[in-house]
Amino acid sequence: MTDFRSESSLGARIRAARRARGLRTARELADAIVGGTLTEAIIENIEAGRKVVLDVSQLLNIAMALRVPLSYLLAPLGEPDRPLDLPNLSEAFAGMTAIEFDAWLASAPDGRYHPESLEERNATSELHALREWSSLTREAARFQVMFDLEKATTPEDEPRSALLLSTEARLLDARRESDRLAAYLKSAGWHLG
Repeated sequence: MTDFRSESSLGARIRAARRARGLRTARELADAIVGGTLTEAIIENIEAGRKVVLDVSQLLNIAMALRVPLSYLLAPLGEPDRPLDLPNLSEAFAGMTAIEFDAWLASAPDGRYHPESLEERNATSELHALREWSSLTREAARFQVMFDLEKATTPEDEPRSALLLSTEARLLDARRESDRLAAYLKSAGWHLG
């Protein structure tokens, strides 16, 4: 079976990903898109390359139904140094490789694509901080649950165990870093919950 990430066009990648996910027909993919408006005919036209202009919602619905990251469909990431092969893009994308496109799309700070303006660098930095803040917030909540459980099972007359002290230290570190990132994001105008 061909690796769908290496196919030579958006439609071919969608068709190969559909087959790799066990969906034999375009009808099965259309049915897998719960509440979506993609028909079997539209999917067949996308896969055959007859429909090259797609709505963002169509692409997102297809990627979600196939359970693949959107960038796997948009770029030939199976061959990361291959040029981007999407039609109708502006000259700004000329010469961009699949992996550079993926880094740009994900605003990855360590990708091979590098922002060219201060505004773009700031936006990329803020998105990276937002992702990190979100991850640390979830991690702190997980450590809090672990700490509470460990504390609840430790008799009050016993000293704190090494595990309890370690969990507490990790919880405090996660909270401290999360608070630092929240302050940075708030200073940049973000409204965090």
